[in-house]
Amino acid sequence: MKAAIFVEPGKMAVKEIDKPKIEKSTDAVIRILRACVCGSDLWWFRGISKREAGSTVGHEAIGIVEEIGDDVTAVHPGDFVIAPFTHGCGKCAACRAGFDGSCEERIENTNGGYQGEYLRFEHANWALVKIPGKPEDYTDAQLNNFLTLADVMATGYHAAASAEVKQGDTTVVIGDGAVGLCGVIGARLRGASRIILMSHHEDRAKLGREFGATDIVSERGEDAVKKVMELTNGNGADSVLECVGATSAIEQAGQVARAGAVVGRVGVPQTEPSSNTLFWKNIGLRGGIASVTTYDKDILLDAVLKGEINPGKVFTKRFDLDHIQEAYEAMDKREAIKSLIIVADK
Repeated sequence: MKAAIFVEPGKMAVKEIDKPKIEKSTDAVIRILRACVCGSDLWWFRGISKREAGSTVGHEAIGIVEEIGDDVTAVHPGDFVIAPFTHGCGKCAACRAGFDGSCEERIENTNGGYQGEYLRFEHANWALVKIPGKPEDYTDAQLNNFLTLADVMATGYHAAASAEVKQGDTTVVIGDGAVGLCGVIGARLRGASRIILMSHHEDRAKLGREFGATDIVSERGEDAVKKVMELTNGNGADSVLECVGATSAIEQAGQVARAGAVVGRVGVPQTEPSSNTLFWKNIGLRGGIASVTTYDKDILLDAVLKGEINPGKVFTKRFDLDHIQEAYEAMDKREAIKSLIIVADK
């Protein structure tokens, strides 16, 4: 089978590797149809974080179940599924509490790689999300919507849920990447009446408005904080979604939040903030790895099926697997909000 391989910072390749097999009774082997590049993949592509040379890559995909282990009963060969990156077991305390992103049995599954033709998926009985029907029943746009439910849409929603966005809130979203844009959708789903997106790029701001942002703040630094305070009559936001991961973004979130607000963060932090802004304003800070399977089953898949949300619009460039290098470069150079990878036809 073909799979994308990390060669070295700035360099990807496609190589032939062994097709994954069932190793545990809770496994499934999935034939991948569509995958994508995540903003977090750029950390090791840029050499900021380390990754083993020759390793398979990717953690977002949709596909067809080809084979299942003996203990898998919830899905069957031929089923069309979303493959979340979280692999929650569904049985531990974290999963039962609705935090499958922090599953006590969570496994980093790179055997075959999501950016490849086949994937061995662990904890398949609970973690896989079955999509009704077959891929041919859906449009290209709908297939892209489903793909976002493997990570980015669920992560954006997790930011909103962590920030405790509620009906009537004024919500600020920091970050105009795919996660931040999906955070706008998440805030709207949870009832925010005003959504202020901090964006410095015209194409992303435009999509943010389409997703539900009511205001765009293009200023940076202290000017951005000042603008948000003007928009909120000096009060600050009821809830803030931090979708960047930089320490400065968390600190900025504290500056634009009103006293007693909650900041939901889903960007992996470089370091924790050192200022005491959050303490003096009684601001809560929570968040982490998204509860992908939980959110998909409870709200997001249904919202996509009903046409209430269209997060697949974050894919602004598409590539086949043989052009994986170009897919990463498009993200790295900000030529694409998110790169779609077509692995196989329906």
